[in-house]
Amino acid sequence: MDRGRQVFAVDVLERHAAKGRGVVTCMAAGNDVIVIGTSKGWIIRHDFGVGDSYEIDLSGGRPGEQSIHRVFVDPGGSHCIATGVGNGVSDTFYTHAKWNKPRVLPKLRGLLVNAVAWNRQQITEASTKEVILGTDNGQLHEIAVDEKDKKEKYVKLLFELAELPEAFTGLQMETASIPSGTRYYVMAVTPTRLYSFTGFGSLETIFSSYADRAVHFMELPGEIPNSELHFYIKQRRATHFAWLSGAGIYHGGLNFGAQHSSPNGDENFVENKALLSYSNLSEGAEVVKPSSMAVSEFHFLLLVGNKVKVVNRISEQIIEELQFEQTSDSGSRGVIGLCSDATAGLFYAYDESSIFQVSVNDEGRDMWKVYLDMKEYAAALANCRDPLQRDQVYLLQAESAFASKDYLRAASFYSKINYILSFEEITLKFISVSEQDALRTFLLRKLDNLTKDDKCQITMISTWATELYLDKINRLLLEDDTAVDNRGSEYQSIILEFRAFLSDSKDVLDEATTMRLLESYGRVEELVFFASLKEQYEIVVHHYIQQGEAKKALEVLQKPSVPIDLQYKFAPDLIMLDAYETVESWMTTNKLNPRKLIPAMMRYSSEPHAKNETHEVIKYLEYCVHRLHNEDPGVHNLLLSLYAKQEDDSALLRFLQCKFGKGREGGPDFFYDPKYALRLCLKEKRMRACVHIYSMMSMHEEAVALALQVDPELAMAEADKVEDDEDLRKKLWLMVAKHVVEQEKGAKRDNIRKAIAFLKETDGLLKIEDILPFFPDFALIDDFKEAICSSLEDYNKQIEQLKQEMNDATHGADNIRNDISALAQRYTVIERDEECGVCKRKILTVGREYQMMRGYTSVGSMAPFYVFPCGHAFHSHCLIAHVTRCTPEAQAEHILELQKQITLLGGETRKDSNGSLSEDSITSTTPIDKLRSQLDDAIASECPFCGELMIREISLPFILPEEARQIHSWEIKPEHNLGPQHNLGGQRTLSLPL
Repeated sequence: MDRGRQVFAVDVLERHAAKGRGVVTCMAAGNDVIVIGTSKGWIIRHDFGVGDSYEIDLSGGRPGEQSIHRVFVDPGGSHCIATGVGNGVSDTFYTHAKWNKPRVLPKLRGLLVNAVAWNRQQITEASTKEVILGTDNGQLHEIAVDEKDKKEKYVKLLFELAELPEAFTGLQMETASIPSGTRYYVMAVTPTRLYSFTGFGSLETIFSSYADRAVHFMELPGEIPNSELHFYIKQRRATHFAWLSGAGIYHGGLNFGAQHSSPNGDENFVENKALLSYSNLSEGAEVVKPSSMAVSEFHFLLLVGNKVKVVNRISEQIIEELQFEQTSDSGSRGVIGLCSDATAGLFYAYDESSIFQVSVNDEGRDMWKVYLDMKEYAAALANCRDPLQRDQVYLLQAESAFASKDYLRAASFYSKINYILSFEEITLKFISVSEQDALRTFLLRKLDNLTKDDKCQITMISTWATELYLDKINRLLLEDDTAVDNRGSEYQSIILEFRAFLSDSKDVLDEATTMRLLESYGRVEELVFFASLKEQYEIVVHHYIQQGEAKKALEVLQKPSVPIDLQYKFAPDLIMLDAYETVESWMTTNKLNPRKLIPAMMRYSSEPHAKNETHEVIKYLEYCVHRLHNEDPGVHNLLLSLYAKQEDDSALLRFLQCKFGKGREGGPDFFYDPKYALRLCLKEKRMRACVHIYSMMSMHEEAVALALQVDPELAMAEADKVEDDEDLRKKLWLMVAKHVVEQEKGAKRDNIRKAIAFLKETDGLLKIEDILPFFPDFALIDDFKEAICSSLEDYNKQIEQLKQEMNDATHGADNIRNDISALAQRYTVIERDEECGVCKRKILTVGREYQMMRGYTSVGSMAPFYVFPCGHAFHSHCLIAHVTRCTPEAQAEHILELQKQITLLGGETRKDSNGSLSEDSITSTTPIDKLRSQLDDAIASECPFCGELMIREISLPFILPEEARQIHSWEIKPEHNLGPQHNLGGQRTLSLPL
């Protein structure tokens, strides 16, 4: 082994460890604390953590020499138990790290303690908790010591060997906390046996239970006086044990969490037991047993003579031998023993004068190789430190599988190798043995181990794997023709696997390359599957159409991610393939534009259909028109054309009578082209439909003329539709009448009787004289006698009615003339004290106002005035002023303009007559009279106090906006700081009598 890479190294820690107190007899360590016992009854404590050292005399001045037999230190380095032997008597001492003097345990006097088990999980610096002591006479005692008490709390006898009373030479204890309490595990060894104890509760309860049941033990042949028991502690938990027995080193794992109950209630917590024979450690024929032992994570340190042999616990091979540099004063015994510090992870050796430290340098660095040599690959991988080591493990596994022709398993291991073998070398291995399946497996596993950054390599490997899949599929087809139909065949399994691979690799495979590859191998279904994965829906739909699977094609087209244009592109083929499914799919897809489906629908409609077969295009168009309220003229025209081609015109007539746009305000009655509809119906000879279209286009004459060719009743109904034009309505009825007269083929009198009956249906619109021209000239007048007489009677009644109306009109005119004559003589009596409704002055006064009213006719010297039937009277100028103020601005300007003209013309009249008025001038009609009449109409058409003018004033405010300033002046503002004696603002208070 390379010495530079040694795992264990020996260094001298202290040469004169006994410090003149005799020679070193025993040693213990824990938590960087070393305690040694000497032959003169002293213990020497070294605390490397604080750099302190002191000596304690256990002999206490007793006569005679007393030697320290055993010394024990807890894992924390605080508690120490030592056994001294002298004068045939043995004493057990306890000392604490803080004490200067030891305390003897009197209850243990005379007992030689060989082993101590500390409760590592519960021990503290202040208290030892439960401690088990093993004695030379085969007894186990429990003690507990608290540092503050300065003495033991109790000493109890737990167990005693009765069958074979041997000395206990090694003792270990482990505890585990569980919901129901504490579980104890105790191991103890004698020179020939290994005992195990376990149970719940307290130690006393557990050991007392063995009075009724057998103790579990392991007995090995041979006997060794220095039998030892060691636990390896990792993270405060024992993981494995080793027993230095007479036959060899008995060791195994410890699992305190997965116990298996035995019938008698005991649990076996030992796993993977093994025995390392001493013969494996001896170079010659003579077997030499170790004198002492220590246990590390992966190794045993065995003291053989003055050397320490380091044995790998797994491989059971000696990996190193450690030599000690002893001096001449080391004594004849050589190296006495080994001890370990589980807390610090150090090992020590000692002879009579010196202490040696055995340090560990990464002892697990080569364990991967150890496990690998033993072909324990899982353990080897768990102990690998770098990728190269893992590659070597995978390589050995792969080569082993390859050699045994387990190529698929070998491929899995080869795929995990990243460094020591190239990708090309591995693939050539499988190609050389023609193992395509293993090669494919290798490629697939390699893909799993690649990172996303290796995009180019992932694409290339995925493409290669695709080709291998295709090759495998073809080979299976060649080998078995029935593989396609057999669902449980390997062919079907590889197809499913291949499709799963395509699904997983769709984002890394090159689309064009993969599709060409699938096409070249003739794998159309897989090509369609991959196209679907890549959202190449056009290829998928085209394939399904070619296969006649319209339903599958429609399912693809209905996916939200499929472009809507593909619906229009494949619509002609799909509707011809399966019209029902296609139309059902269209009706469930609301985003379709029916106009773009017209070419497909026309193609379908051009094909012949059975009479009883549902016309799918008509069904879809009706859905669009009635359910979707489609307003596209193309859609309506197509539906109309399909209706027109049907033998039964009832659907066509219903469609023409529908008012599609009436559901919304201002909506039209129809969306189709009426001219196109008319041409189409004429071509298909749908005359009733043509009549309806003529009527709809307000071509009533054409509608009636065409209806007469079909059904006179229809013509009558069309003639009655015209209601707002009486002349046109009469004209239409005359057309019907002429047709009726001309079409009657019966006897003459019967013909005339039917014509007269027809007149009654017109509700008086037509008379006998209107239809007489339609009869032949040789018709006898006697045949129309009754009708003519009836008509003459009607005319006579009308003449009498007109005479009565003329007499009434003449009488009314006479009454009007009389009223006019009476009106000229009408008068009103004005009281002398009557006041003007505006100025409140008397009406019958003479004043200067008369001078202002020139141009008005007056009697005497009184001012002109107006009197209304309601009794209100107004001076003319007051009335003009009031009306002008209250009327709109335009009306007021008109009144003022008339007043101005009257004033001007009045002055000229006075000049002409030299200021005198004559009767002729008063009664004659002059321009001024016309103006005065217009003024009267403007101001005196109604009383301003009783008419509309007053009603309008109700809504006007009392105070006008321009008077707001005056309102503010009337506001009462209180003055502050004025006493009652002050006169507020000089206002005068008036007392009003009640």
